[in-house]
Amino acid sequence: MSEPFPGAGRTQGEFLALLARWAEAGWLRRLDVAFARFIASLAPDLDAATLLAVAVLAQLEGRGHSCLDLTEWSSATVSEFGLAAELVRELRGLDATAREGVRAGLRACEAVYVVGEGVDAGQPLVLESTYLYLRRYWTFERRVAAQVRCRTTLPCDMDPTSVRPWLDRLFPESPESGPDWQKTACAFALRAGFSVITGGPGTGKTFTAARLLALLFALADAPAQLRVALAAPTGKAAARLKQSIDQSMAEVVGQLGGSTPLADLAAHVPPARTLHALLGARPDTRKRRHHAGNPLDVDVLIVDEASMVHLEMMADLLDAVPEQARVILLGDKDQLASVEAGAVLGDLCSGAQRGHYRRETAEAIRLACGTALPANLIDPEGSDLAQQVVMLRKSRRFSGDIGQLAFAVNAGDAAAAAKILRTPGALQWVPGADPGMAVALALGGREGARNKGFTDYLALVRAGPATEPDRDAWALGVLQAFDRFRVLCAVRHGPWGVEELNRAIEAGLRAKGLIAAQAEWYEGRPVIVTRNDHHLGIFNGDIGIALRSGAGQAGLRVYFGSANGVHSISTSRLVHVETAFALTVHKAQGSEFEHTVLALPAGGGVVRELIYTGITRARAAFTLLTECPEALSDGISKMTRRSSGLLYRIGGPSGR
Repeated sequence: MSEPFPGAGRTQGEFLALLARWAEAGWLRRLDVAFARFIASLAPDLDAATLLAVAVLAQLEGRGHSCLDLTEWSSATVSEFGLAAELVRELRGLDATAREGVRAGLRACEAVYVVGEGVDAGQPLVLESTYLYLRRYWTFERRVAAQVRCRTTLPCDMDPTSVRPWLDRLFPESPESGPDWQKTACAFALRAGFSVITGGPGTGKTFTAARLLALLFALADAPAQLRVALAAPTGKAAARLKQSIDQSMAEVVGQLGGSTPLADLAAHVPPARTLHALLGARPDTRKRRHHAGNPLDVDVLIVDEASMVHLEMMADLLDAVPEQARVILLGDKDQLASVEAGAVLGDLCSGAQRGHYRRETAEAIRLACGTALPANLIDPEGSDLAQQVVMLRKSRRFSGDIGQLAFAVNAGDAAAAAKILRTPGALQWVPGADPGMAVALALGGREGARNKGFTDYLALVRAGPATEPDRDAWALGVLQAFDRFRVLCAVRHGPWGVEELNRAIEAGLRAKGLIAAQAEWYEGRPVIVTRNDHHLGIFNGDIGIALRSGAGQAGLRVYFGSANGVHSISTSRLVHVETAFALTVHKAQGSEFEHTVLALPAGGGVVRELIYTGITRARAAFTLLTECPEALSDGISKMTRRSSGLLYRIGGPSGR
């Protein structure tokens, strides 16, 4: 039997004092309590249960949720929201009468705009259906939903008889049975102005996007005038997108031979940019240079690593794309969602596994590809959104131990994951590790792995460029060597956190004489940018390494990778950076490393998506360090779920 609600019988002031004590205990943030006090100042008659809803809403926003669904906040689902266990217990203490009272209290509150019932006077809270929002996230969600609805219903002419020959040439080797999902994804993307291609590691998302791009060039009336833009949330992800597209386009040119001017057309595809750079983000303001009134000059926009795109950025992005342009989102729906509020890709792909394709969609795809979609993916009532979401279902790169481990974790099978981890080869698991083991791997690597931790890139740093004209090529080689190994953490603080492990790794490298004595800046220091700096052209998540300056220059400069090679910035101009031997898993999204070490502490904070994302950063070797054996199974058993009303607005497979 649940415990009684602690707010029962308390005055508003008494309950606010109780919330303050909960903040001191760590159940809430002080910011959450301050927001509840602000709402109470606007509505002195608001009862305790409704004030609790307001405080929880503020807490959820800090955890990446865009709203609070009042139908779920006291059910078992609330445990998936990432709230403190004690707070979850208190929420479950609300009986049905109290929960209905919360809705009535919100509808009567002057600080709440009730959609369809009241007057929108700019109130800080918005209640729509059963969803309670902070106003700004209600606005962002409405903008994204409106754009998706418009773009998925805006028809694009696709004559299957003209598309089929090109698809057969671009995908000459079809699977023995069932659809070629990469080929199918291209056909789907031609049917409307908005499409999503999702899939796990190695399923060929950028491979597919490159062939889609070739198809668009082939079908365009004036291919030389087709304006294409490539973008990703971080600089590293943008560079990888362009590299992958270029490589895949070169393969396509080889396939098609001289029958099309594709090589010349592909050469004019501009470098990939970060979303901030694409939209023209400006310092000291959240406004962008490109928006609905000043749209981007594009016909086709391809965005990679879309799981990292938060709600506000997606709203700004879709508003800035001309109505007639195509938007193609690429990403892994099972990775960690964005750090900021929203899980847009996860929402859009919530029905991807089951397809939900209408019969007319299936027939159009059959005519274009020559293969029928599986019957279990057909749904006569499928939403407009579902007709533009395709899941790639075969991994071509992750077929070995790392891939099997990732799939077991993603399926929630802790026993299978543990068994695979004990397989000798690319994987290693130390179930009772201490943080010192992560440091040891960073200093010397692991037996059987091709690299020796960070010593390989530091050897290149010490060697320096052969000649001054070779400096940029040397710096690029250093960056590439550094990216062969990384330690990933689940948390920032504590002995297993990023901050402490970076200090410990630095101390170990100094003790071995591989980096300079105590100094903030030293040759070889890797850093990650923590805040966008538009003047310097660097963005949150960019990785750079401090290297000696060229001839005639004093001091160190930090070299960053770019679409054209490298660019460097004086250390004196860099303020918002941190040492980056160890990164959080969140910060590592969009990157891959030859050998990845994932460090998991005991206790809370570790969830399935984090483990899956960490594993899929590894290309050739993966090492798991857990403080206790249970850290793996406990993490796999927990999934993060973000509260959102986006599908409710779009009318997707889970919409109400």
